[in-house]
Amino acid sequence: MITLTVLKQLTFPVIAESITPNVFQGKTVEEIAALPLWEGNKQKKLGDIFKVEQTLEETPTITINGNAAEVRRVGSDMKQGEIVVNGNIGMHLGEKMAGGKITVNGNAGQWAGSEMRDGLIEIHGNASDYLGSPYRGSDKGMRGGKIVVDGSVGSDSACYMKGGVIKIRGDSGPFLGFRMKDGAIHVEKNCASRAGANMSGGKIIISGVLEEPMPTFSIDSIKPKVKLDDTEIVQGPFYVFIGDLGDGSTSGKLFVSKANNPHLKDYEKFL
Repeated sequence: MITLTVLKQLTFPVIAESITPNVFQGKTVEEIAALPLWEGNKQKKLGDIFKVEQTLEETPTITINGNAAEVRRVGSDMKQGEIVVNGNIGMHLGEKMAGGKITVNGNAGQWAGSEMRDGLIEIHGNASDYLGSPYRGSDKGMRGGKIVVDGSVGSDSACYMKGGVIKIRGDSGPFLGFRMKDGAIHVEKNCASRAGANMSGGKIIISGVLEEPMPTFSIDSIKPKVKLDDTEIVQGPFYVFIGDLGDGSTSGKLFVSKANNPHLKDYEKFL
């Protein structure tokens, strides 16, 4: 196992896509410390930012200790192994991840899990905006794997989602699942407005409060429970809305807790 400990308080962004088991595999401590990265506009070595140590333990593959909130692109294109972050981590965590596991014992910055294809990301704090979403101007959304967030997430999470599972144990910001095509999302608490905007497939499950479904969604039924994935069923009952009809789709499904949304009772007259 390689342990990286932040050596100083970081003021500028550190671009560190080299911090991944794919790159570390087969290298000595000295070779890892010599890997290039950028701190602001200056090229540095990994050993300039982190103390690099090795132990005989095999798991996790990489441990990061300290406040790494300015360290970006950790686990980029990761295909195997395990990364544990004991503290906060910066933007683009696990982008294009295709395997392995990342655990964050803190908060994660924007675009965590962007373009994710497989693997598991567990964030035991909050996640910022664009969780599992592509960069602006791109439609390459998350298409596999699983992201679990114990806290809350910001806006525009799971945009252009094409597969995989996102589980949010706290609240979600607005525009969750924008232009979603497939996959499943579960928000255990409350969800802000515009959930499922322009979605054409997949499912969004909201166990807390949704102020109002978008007017381009139509109530379809009431279900006692819904399947999140092959391992979990979420108990309801749920109002089931289909859409986004504004895009001519009836394949997207929005499941909203009946018990926690009594203000939606008037929709029942349309069943």
